[in-house]
Amino acid sequence: MSSSAISKRYAQALVELATEKKMVEQYGAEIASIEQLLARENALRQLMESPTVDVKKKAAVMADIVAAMELSPGVCNFVGLLTVKDRLRYIGQICSNYATLSDAISGVVRAKVVSAAKMTKAQVDSIQKGLESQTGKKVSLQVQVDSSLLGGVKAEVGGKVFDGSIKTQLQRIEDTLKKG
Repeated sequence: MSSSAISKRYAQALVELATEKKMVEQYGAEIASIEQLLARENALRQLMESPTVDVKKKAAVMADIVAAMELSPGVCNFVGLLTVKDRLRYIGQICSNYATLSDAISGVVRAKVVSAAKMTKAQVDSIQKGLESQTGKKVSLQVQVDSSLLGGVKAEVGGKVFDGSIKTQLQRIEDTLKKG
């Protein structure tokens, strides 16, 4: 079975559990904190992924960690299962799939907007409202600044890119002039 199929199955199971317990956001934040810990602590990640370390020892270490982090019982059990089944290496993909599934349940779509300069709150709100009217869903907006755009904005929503940057417009003009 491919790693993406494995991570989707685990993410789906966790979303179903979280929905049942009405803790979708909390579970998402908690599983993301485990992912961040493993990404940040190389020695811990290597220990958890090592085939030479006994599974019981790995499970005991993770049990201590999740207890110290004071995670909810559902996430503690989930992380324990990932440890015993040797699936902690997929936690990044599981988190990504979990976010996608939980967004679908709550009717949220994530969008990324890149602008040439820092935008005001009013501009961000205007873009968010425009994207919400285009998608018909609530938009969770991530805003970044990229001075190489020269001016304008670029938005990516659900795999679609809306490019209104000056850099792209100049590139189109250049392509048109080259073609004759």
